[in-house]
Amino acid sequence: MEAQDSSFFDLGDNTALVCIDHQSYQKLVVPQLIDMTYKVHLGLFEEDVLLKLKTYSYNVVIVYENFKGSTPQNNPILHELIKRPGAERRAHFVVLISHRFATNDAMSAFVQSVDQIINIADLANFKPVLRRGVAQHRELYNSFHETLKAVQAI
Repeated sequence: MEAQDSSFFDLGDNTALVCIDHQSYQKLVVPQLIDMTYKVHLGLFEEDVLLKLKTYSYNVVIVYENFKGSTPQNNPILHELIKRPGAERRAHFVVLISHRFATNDAMSAFVQSVDQIINIADLANFKPVLRRGVAQHRELYNSFHETLKAVQAI
């Protein structure tokens, strides 16, 4: 199965943007996302990713910490996601694929301003780890989103 990079999303689709330029990691992640019924776009270079983030509202954004030779501190995609307004930022579930941090390390995720960390060593189990993280995120932010909708309706 291949990522549907040229396809448009339909309302109600689960959508994912995969910003992993390391091919073997990408080959582990993308099929698991497709298996979870996500429609996947690949972000292969910075300008492409930034344009896609402006054009689409992705449910999940997966960012490799060393995208194009960067580090978490100077990663252009993480930087772009962090500087977005709060409500817009919380619309995405951001996953950092990391060599340095442990899977589900909540403190490191907080420090890196992402929702979940998945270590490279756990990519074979990406699907169940992501599924659990997204479910916890939905539970945590459900009341926030309901309140936001109610306030916007006024």
